[in-house]
Amino acid sequence: MGEAKDAEVYEEDLVDYDEEVENAVDGAAANPSVDVVKKGYVGIHSSGFRDFLLKPELLRAIQDCGFEHPSEVQHECIPQAILGMDVICQAKSGMGKTAVFVLSTLQQIDPVAGQVAALVLCHTRELAYQICNEFERFSKYLSETKVAVFYGGVHIKKHKDLLKNECPHIVVGTPGRILALARDKDLSLKNVRHFILDECDKMLDSLDMRRDVQEIFKMTPHDKQVMMFSATLSKEIRPVCKKFMQDPMEIYVDDEAKLTLHGLVQVDRLTRYKNFKEGHKRILVATDLVGRGIDIERVNIVINYDMPDSADTYLHRVGRAGRFGTKGLAITFVASASDSDVLNQVQERFEVDIKELPEQIDTSTYMPS
Repeated sequence: MGEAKDAEVYEEDLVDYDEEVENAVDGAAANPSVDVVKKGYVGIHSSGFRDFLLKPELLRAIQDCGFEHPSEVQHECIPQAILGMDVICQAKSGMGKTAVFVLSTLQQIDPVAGQVAALVLCHTRELAYQICNEFERFSKYLSETKVAVFYGGVHIKKHKDLLKNECPHIVVGTPGRILALARDKDLSLKNVRHFILDECDKMLDSLDMRRDVQEIFKMTPHDKQVMMFSATLSKEIRPVCKKFMQDPMEIYVDDEAKLTLHGLVQVDRLTRYKNFKEGHKRILVATDLVGRGIDIERVNIVINYDMPDSADTYLHRVGRAGRFGTKGLAITFVASASDSDVLNQVQERFEVDIKELPEQIDTSTYMPS
């Protein structure tokens, strides 16, 4: 999941965009052998924004801005981000991080009147205002998509009136003001599908601001895309970021602008799977990648550290234990009301009674006599 690959795009497979958009956005495609490098922006094999198969309206806006080639970070991030993948990205200023989440969010959003679909949090009102301008710049031809910015220093009644009379689809703001509006029930976050933190280290390093972010996060649905960006992301703060995410793609660009992708490539995944299947390793920590279609003998216990998002996913996960007529035990951690709802769905659908974990587990429940 963490490996980003160039997709080979064929002319006949492309959407039939307007010819004037094609010519402008493709840029230097007439000279495919030349890589363009300028201020951190890289034309990798003359890749253009058109290769991302973005909406024609977005391509027109990109053309108006004068952009020809995606930066290195954009080249790696955008194809994954527009598929809804969680992303952690650290790169110095000027590498085009903002455009990654702006374009990928606008690409995915299907505006519904009265519903906030995307929430962007940042630590200062100046940055919030700047991000809002970027959304407006790239959504200029998406007339139905509304963007609004909320931050302290403005009377809160003005913001409440805006939410009541003209609810935006994309909300940008500082944690304090967003939390105040959400607590007062003026801002509904129940339909948020994209949760974004810009300069995430600034918000997560501060205990008070982190608490606000966490409370806001809990008001949004479990099933959503989470993206975090920063110019500086210490190794200490990265695990904190990952707690908000599920199997994120991680992109870090160091001072020499070398890009690294973190996440196991296929060959490494297969090696680890083989070691576990053959009994060389007896503990496997994994995502839902191994939740379906993986037959491994002698798996005694499955632990759901995070509650599955549905009864079906629960069945596939716990089905890894007790296969081939052996005994098996499933342990699931329940940490929220939504987790409890899923657990109740599991018990009702499969007509089982899942008991609370005892202080002492009887080994006969998962080990042969």
